[in-house]
Amino acid sequence: MPARTGALTPKKVEITSRWLPLLAFVAVLPCVGAAAELTTTPPTYAKDVAPIFQEKCQNCHRQGAMAPMSLVTYEEVRPWAKSIRQRVATRQMPPWHLDPTVGVQKFANDISLSSSQISTITRWVDAGAPLGDPKDMPPAKQWPDEEGWQLAKQFGQPDLVLKSETFTVAAKGQDQWLKPLTATNLTEPRWVRAVEIRPMTAAGRRVTHHAIAHLQQEEADNPSAATGGILMEWAVNKNYDIYRANSGKLMLPGSRIWWELHLHSVGEQITDHVELAVYFYPKGQEPEHRTTLTAFEGVEGSFGQSSLDIPPNSLAQTEGFTVLRQAARIENFQPHMHLRGKSMSMEAILPDGSRRMIGSVDHFNFNWMTNYIFADDSAPVLPKGTVIHITAWFDNTVNNKSNPDPNQWVGWGDRTVEEMAHMWVNLTYMSDEEYSAWAAKNKPATNRVAR
Repeated sequence: MPARTGALTPKKVEITSRWLPLLAFVAVLPCVGAAAELTTTPPTYAKDVAPIFQEKCQNCHRQGAMAPMSLVTYEEVRPWAKSIRQRVATRQMPPWHLDPTVGVQKFANDISLSSSQISTITRWVDAGAPLGDPKDMPPAKQWPDEEGWQLAKQFGQPDLVLKSETFTVAAKGQDQWLKPLTATNLTEPRWVRAVEIRPMTAAGRRVTHHAIAHLQQEEADNPSAATGGILMEWAVNKNYDIYRANSGKLMLPGSRIWWELHLHSVGEQITDHVELAVYFYPKGQEPEHRTTLTAFEGVEGSFGQSSLDIPPNSLAQTEGFTVLRQAARIENFQPHMHLRGKSMSMEAILPDGSRRMIGSVDHFNFNWMTNYIFADDSAPVLPKGTVIHITAWFDNTVNNKSNPDPNQWVGWGDRTVEEMAHMWVNLTYMSDEEYSAWAAKNKPATNRVAR
């Protein structure tokens, strides 16, 4: 037997060498552990959550704004932490109800939370909603006067403000519709680059289901405009339109605003009126394209003559098809349904038979009429002959928490307890030559719309 000298045999040396990298790794484990501990440190309100709330929540959740509670300070937020977690995790808040898996996903007014932001908020609540170091708190965000015009910070004060007649809504009563007229008093044609509309008080916004400003004017080359091209609609979370560069709407001398105000009682008497702020292009500056607000229907038949038929205790699906008579760019879209509405999608069926999903709101909420405004480089451009296909889904069962009575048959109607199914869309039409030039420059990359 060989003597034991304490020296390693060559085989043992080889085996030991293989473990040297591991030994080196083990040697640094305390550092790795420290890094892991840092990455798993619970978020704090001051450092991690407050910036998210400033960016995505406080526009509505602050004193005097539309939301029922303020989320500006830690003291205001803390009692609502568990509720906030539930609303955020289920993507009920902020009110951005798009299906993130289909259609265009780049929007100029995107208020949704990213997956990372949702994770930060949920981990913060799960950790006990700690404040953290107050020194990490970002400066308080300065908000404009709630009673001022939102677009004033971008365009200055409006060039024209038009007011509806004053209305009074009783504490209790049936829905009512007012349709007064207001003269614009214009003496020359003016191109509009932006509009903003609202009931003038927070109380008035509570009783207003929607407020539409139809533009009535005589046009020799566009007779239908005399019966009402829509200038703007107000609904909860829908306040203004800014038309894309080199496009807008035209107001003519002698034009009038025909208001359509849908009002409902909320338990107290409220008096208010609606105002419309109009921002013009400078005199002499005429955009090349005219934008038109269109209602693409999600059901067969026209307004008031719809075939919408939802039996009691049932689910329903409807469809509507509209052909584009000209090439057009889709600027934005906003689904409109009532209490049984659950989801709505817009699809383009191109002349070659291919289909492109434009967008889908897969968890519609009647309390939030969100307007989804495409980013400049993502607005779909579609050729003449494209069919706009709108599909709407309804839930008239007890599973729908918004349903006032699942035992009732539901048809089309203006009242909130009745139903509608259309998509408000701003279209900017293009000539055949303009579309051909656009297609040559942009296909195939930017003309693809995700399915």
